[in-house]
Amino acid sequence: MGFRSFGTIRNVHQRTIEAPAHAVGALLDRLSSPDDPIWPTPDWPPMLLDRPLGVGADGGHGFVRYRVSSYEPGRRARFDFPPPKSGHHEFVVEPLGPERCRLRHTLELKRRGRRALGWALAVRWMHDTVVEELFDNAERAATGTATSPVRWSPWVRLLHRLTWERAAAGDLPAGARLARAAFERTDYSDSWRMTLRPGMPRDPESWRGVLRGATFPVVGREGGEVLLGEDAGHLDFRASILVDDCQVALSTVVRIHNWRGRWYWALVKRVHPFMARSMLRRTHRRLALTAPNAAERAQPELIPSGPEGS
Repeated sequence: MGFRSFGTIRNVHQRTIEAPAHAVGALLDRLSSPDDPIWPTPDWPPMLLDRPLGVGADGGHGFVRYRVSSYEPGRRARFDFPPPKSGHHEFVVEPLGPERCRLRHTLELKRRGRRALGWALAVRWMHDTVVEELFDNAERAATGTATSPVRWSPWVRLLHRLTWERAAAGDLPAGARLARAAFERTDYSDSWRMTLRPGMPRDPESWRGVLRGATFPVVGREGGEVLLGEDAGHLDFRASILVDDCQVALSTVVRIHNWRGRWYWALVKRVHPFMARSMLRRTHRRLALTAPNAAERAQPELIPSGPEGS
């Protein structure tokens, strides 16, 4: 729930979990760690701190920045927003008995004018979903199941799609050795890349769907790179999908043979960048949404069998 009074937003979520407080508190202590079992990524931007969870750790998630101002291991973590913002958010674990506890998240933030409107129309809806998904993961990790998993409203789905990060342009990656060696002469090249979130696949074969609808044959594989392409009388092209621990890159190299190829590519290259970055972004989001959640990754035995858990 949440309300605004005199420009101050107060938003509180809480859930009773049928598990000891020390067990849920131990999950809270792993926030932002490489094996974080509760933050809902890759569906949402990961929480990243510049050091392990503790007072003074600085970071955030997505565009939201904060610093740990108070930390009681196994019980409480508070994050203060930096100036010019004024406010904080915090997690608290409260025991309710030997085998039951309450996990609570509180956000207090001053918002006025357009920022208050932005909160009411968009940010609040995504914030509420992130917190409830975090609670789902805490419940899964502590008990093996989430009794009432949060469901995304159509509005949250739309906001999620609209705010998903965009692919960034860059030079042909040094690691794209197959693409770099594809032709003796290259008449066109481009590259688009996106950061990989925790839990997203690192196998380049998983990313071949980025060229959805196309049936280009695989012409090479090496390390984290898959090279697809086709040769024609007017031009040859190769599409490289390169995946490492940090990012995925979709690169294209083209070799033109004659005037027909030059005429054809003069038309295609006007829409090619838009199509390439759109396909990469769409696949990036799809793979994030179908990846195992944080609790399942932390405890593989929680991953359901069959197509839904594959």
